[in-house]
Amino acid sequence: MSEFGRRLEEEIPHLRRYARALVHDPERAEDLVQSSLLRALTKKDLWQAGTNLRSWLFTILHNQHVSELRRLARDRERSGLLDGVLVPAPAGAAFSVFDLDRAVSELPDEQRRVVLLAGVKEMSYKEAAAVLCVPVGTVRSRLARAREKLRKRLEIAEEDLLRLAA
Repeated sequence: MSEFGRRLEEEIPHLRRYARALVHDPERAEDLVQSSLLRALTKKDLWQAGTNLRSWLFTILHNQHVSELRRLARDRERSGLLDGVLVPAPAGAAFSVFDLDRAVSELPDEQRRVVLLAGVKEMSYKEAAAVLCVPVGTVRSRLARAREKLRKRLEIAEEDLLRLAA
């Protein structure tokens, strides 16, 4: 196996976690990972040795996901179907990982992607900006807006949020 193939294989678990967080469906996530890996293998000559392979792969996965969303939107538009309605968490529910997952899934796509990359995958703002093809300042502002929405959605006081992060 080539060095590229070995390094690519090491990144598969990270790609799977990111894909599952993006699409919330294990089968669709696996399809997204597979199509991204295929794309990476066919375009491996575009990867520059010495650069961050994970960021390059996340960019491919992100772009595959965006392309899929656009295709689905076109299909819905053609068929006249309405988007699904999100079900809010029950009022007064205790804060849990499930509540957080639901709140993150309800964020606009652009904010959810930043939360997943910077928060969950622990990428730097610069790495997240490279994956999303946006300026670093855009990543920061999207993340700030996402945090505020999560805070309101989960009704977490600022001091509680700081305690949870510690």
